[in-house]
Amino acid sequence: MDLTNKILAATAVLAFWAFGAQAATNDDIAKRLEPVGQVCIQGKECAGMNVTASAGAGGGAKSPDDVIAKHCTACHSTGLLGAPKIGDGADWGKRAKEQGGLDGLLAKAITGINAMPPKGTCGDCSDDELKGAIKKMSGL
Repeated sequence: MDLTNKILAATAVLAFWAFGAQAATNDDIAKRLEPVGQVCIQGKECAGMNVTASAGAGGGAKSPDDVIAKHCTACHSTGLLGAPKIGDGADWGKRAKEQGGLDGLLAKAITGINAMPPKGTCGDCSDDELKGAIKKMSGL
């Protein structure tokens, strides 16, 4: 009888321990599944952030010269990896004709083309800012 009581006591202790371990595990899992961030949409308030997402630093428009200097010259000044060079109207004109004009070039700049990443590394540039930079570089 003494052995039976010990087995029952051990079983009860193990059952309580397993229940406690399972509860801690579920809490840990729930904590690991919590979102680590949120997506904010330009022009809309970000819940819990007390800020409004905006394009560009300080919300001001970037000039074509600023966009080119900060994001375009690395490749377009030298023609790196086949990028059309700044001021090479013939090359830009040929590409514009193939892509559907200035709007076609803008569409490729937005999505990226070949080695150029989307928006040419200027993720916070507006479409108009990119278009201005393309016009300035191409002469179109």
